[in-house]
Amino acid sequence: MELLLFILPVFFALSVLLVPKQGVRAYGIIGSLVVLGVVIACMMQYNNNGTMYLFMQKPWFYGITLSFGYDGISLLMLLLTAVLVPLILVANFRNELAENRLFTSMVFFMQLGLIGVFVSMDGLWFYIFWEITLIPIFLISWWFGAPERKAALMKFFIYTFVGSLAMLAALIGIKVNSPTFYIEDLRTVVFTGKTACWLALGFFLAFAIKIPVFPFHTWQPDTYTKSPMAGTMLLSGIMLKMALYGMIRWMLPLFPEAIPCLQYPIIILATVGVVYAAIIAIRQKDMKRVFAFASMSHVGLIAAAIMTCNFDALSGSMVQILNHGLVAVGLFLAVEIIERRAGTRNLDELGGFAKQAPKFAFWFAALAFASVSVPLTSGFIGEFLMLKGLVGFDMVVGIIAGTTLILGAVYTFRAYQLSMYGPVTRDHFADLHWSELLVLALIVIAVVIFGVYPAAITDFVNPSIKVVLETLSTPSGL
Repeated sequence: MELLLFILPVFFALSVLLVPKQGVRAYGIIGSLVVLGVVIACMMQYNNNGTMYLFMQKPWFYGITLSFGYDGISLLMLLLTAVLVPLILVANFRNELAENRLFTSMVFFMQLGLIGVFVSMDGLWFYIFWEITLIPIFLISWWFGAPERKAALMKFFIYTFVGSLAMLAALIGIKVNSPTFYIEDLRTVVFTGKTACWLALGFFLAFAIKIPVFPFHTWQPDTYTKSPMAGTMLLSGIMLKMALYGMIRWMLPLFPEAIPCLQYPIIILATVGVVYAAIIAIRQKDMKRVFAFASMSHVGLIAAAIMTCNFDALSGSMVQILNHGLVAVGLFLAVEIIERRAGTRNLDELGGFAKQAPKFAFWFAALAFASVSVPLTSGFIGEFLMLKGLVGFDMVVGIIAGTTLILGAVYTFRAYQLSMYGPVTRDHFADLHWSELLVLALIVIAVVIFGVYPAAITDFVNPSIKVVLETLSTPSGL
């Protein structure tokens, strides 16, 4: 059954090219729901004891193995991917992209790459699928983005490609002393602290660019702004989560010897990014750029929490990964709704929409509260656990990172207030279409459910987190 995780996205990506134009919308949504069903089936059969379930493991050639599997962490990432793809397709139901065969095909090819990243237990396959994800998102943004997109997308491509080469070089550096690229074989290689630091930096560069961590973020605001809204949703909702996953699954377990020398610098860079991005977001007039910088601030906090190697912080980071993926898609959908109806994203030209579209105002407000992690939302428990871990690691760092709670409220409610209240700026602003209402409602309901019952996430991933932390306490698996 697990092989369907690879087969189905390829099948739907190719077969949608043959579907009549008027049937592309429904076909894409149905195909994505089928993939979601397979992921749920995998979760139901998984024995949640924290160990890795390998559904395929056999040698191939030149040290490359066909090693694929999942644990609780991987399954949560698969679930996030499988849930967000149909949500993104439904969110774009009224957009002309929804009936474009190439767009829908690229979405499924991107889903294939993401699934491969989350189930690959062989370093080279992890790298291959990591690179596969770059192609469809680049093409989606190139084909369907804003007219002035080319410079921003070339910067994005160069940044991510250079980072990927650094990760590949580090992988080859480990493989020199390992019989295969299988993760457990790679973990048996013993390094000096200095060598481990250099190799770990190869992985970190690739991950830091994708997250992005300050100062590797300069590609992000322009790429998010110039990409079509569906591309921005894919980038923010799912793609950057690959890097956070990579830190937990690959960087830390492969190089526990490097943690003492890299821990503080990475946490400080990520914390600087939290504050820097939040301050920049407050000053933005383009709503899309507001939430682009907001995304950078939120995921910077997750990256810092992961590097503490603290159980609570890692548990909170997994909750926040799920929360951010859902909320980011919802916020960018809200921006799309405003731009589609008002013809602009400039906050100086918006206002008064709450009077004309009360349903939209309600659900947008609910998303805003979820974004600032109020109690009874999943972001609250996620940020609480992450900040608890950061304060335990270093009080000053934890306090500085905690400013995200205040700054986040400022830029989020500023964007909401300026667009929803004040003088009416448009003669007509249509309320939510059923597809938009469905997506916003499902996201808010999910965020509240996981906020009221976060154990649904933490109980599922905590056994796997314990296993990861045990590998860090036994360098190179010895």
